[in-house]
Amino acid sequence: MQAARLYGARDIRIENVPEPADPGPGQVLIAITSVGICGSDLHTYTDGRIGDTLVQSPVVMGHEFAGEVVKVGPDARDGLHKPMHAGQRVAVEPTVSCWHCEMCETGHPNLCPNHYFLGLWPHDGALQEYLVVEGRNCFPFPDSISNAGGALLEPLGVALHALDLGKPRIARSVAVLGSGPIGLMIMKLARLSGADPVYAFDRFPWRVEKAGHWGATGAWTVEEDPVKRVMDLTDGRGVDVVFEAAWGGEAIQQSVGMARMGGRVVLVGIPGDNRLDMQHSTARRKGLTIAVARRMKHTYPRAIHIATAPHYTFDLEDLISHRFPLHETDKAYAINAAFEEGVHKIMIDVRPERA
Repeated sequence: MQAARLYGARDIRIENVPEPADPGPGQVLIAITSVGICGSDLHTYTDGRIGDTLVQSPVVMGHEFAGEVVKVGPDARDGLHKPMHAGQRVAVEPTVSCWHCEMCETGHPNLCPNHYFLGLWPHDGALQEYLVVEGRNCFPFPDSISNAGGALLEPLGVALHALDLGKPRIARSVAVLGSGPIGLMIMKLARLSGADPVYAFDRFPWRVEKAGHWGATGAWTVEEDPVKRVMDLTDGRGVDVVFEAAWGGEAIQQSVGMARMGGRVVLVGIPGDNRLDMQHSTARRKGLTIAVARRMKHTYPRAIHIATAPHYTFDLEDLISHRFPLHETDKAYAINAAFEEGVHKIMIDVRPERA
């Protein structure tokens, strides 16, 4: 079967690799259908690492994905503890937790110290034709969600977890720094939660425009000084909750600067230099609550509900700007890493959608 393997920074090669063995107890073999490119994938692609995790041998990336169950191992049950069967279309939680440690047993499997993550070195992910996964990590989704939409349930889960940490309330103000797919989802979820106004910022004009279409009260490029903009709009008060979804850097200090006294800041982006820099006195004097989002937890059933309930009008596929076949994965990553005009979410279609 074919797989897209990353050998090092900006070095993706399409290769023939052996097909997986049959699934073991509790596992299923899935045929991969769609894989999204995540901002964290771009770190690994451009730098050959993310944080302190280095690519030390070829690895198959891809952790936003959906697939169709081909074979079912003994006693394989899905994330809702229901028996699995061939033919199911599933979204897959990429974090494989141990379920026995203190963090897992107290409801925080995203913080499991014994976990591994599909698509993060040294564990292969979904940019290949077949993959064996744990049944417990699988969440079947209905026909009303496409294969690509199924892959986007993972970033929607990340956005949901960030929103849970931020705790926006009805008629409370929100600002989102970064209007990529995660930022747009956070903004939309904040709106659905009743937050108002909701302000959005980004480096790229086309993403600012998309934020307006997704319901932002106002959206601007960061060239216009987002802190001053927010302070002018709020008569110097600042906003109640700030979500940073912009790869860190100066966005961290900007997030702290635009939060009100006693406000909340949720850091979602992953800095390329693996550092977090902000002026301590600003955060201290404001008495801010600062939360750092770690992937997601217990979000797939909610994400599926949001994606299917008509009253939410949550159009996942509207985020997709480009689609490529598996053999053009390197081209897809290069376009995304360059942030070519119009890029939002890039999807790799390993298999075509059903007719």
